[in-house]
Amino acid sequence: QVQLVESGGGLVQAGGSLRLSCAASGRTFSSAAMGWFRQAPGKERDFVAAISYSGRLYYADSVKGRFTISRDNAKNTMYLQMNSLKPEDTAVYSCAAEASSNYNSPGRYRYWGQGTQVTVSS
Repeated sequence: QVQLVESGGGLVQAGGSLRLSCAASGRTFSSAAMGWFRQAPGKERDFVAAISYSGRLYYADSVKGRFTISRDNAKNTMYLQMNSLKPEDTAVYSCAAEASSNYNSPGRYRYWGQGTQVTVSS
């Protein structure tokens, strides 16, 4: 059974940092694209960042220069380093795995984690 489990969310003040982790089990995702999405209350799920099977990185304009996506294939884990956090970054962050293309589209991913809450206070 494939599972993606996020961790690292929490409450942080504006300007602070958090590091999210997405640990995968049940299969190896080293040759698959993985991504991060977020959903704020009353809003649609938005693309945050993605990493292709070859390691190419993709970011939403709103997080470029502040967030960094990475993966450790040996640990079957993906990360999202979030710096200079803003109140508008507050959302539930979810990781996703296995998309063949259109990495910024949530509908392209086969597997999803349950999400972790990130709250940024002003």
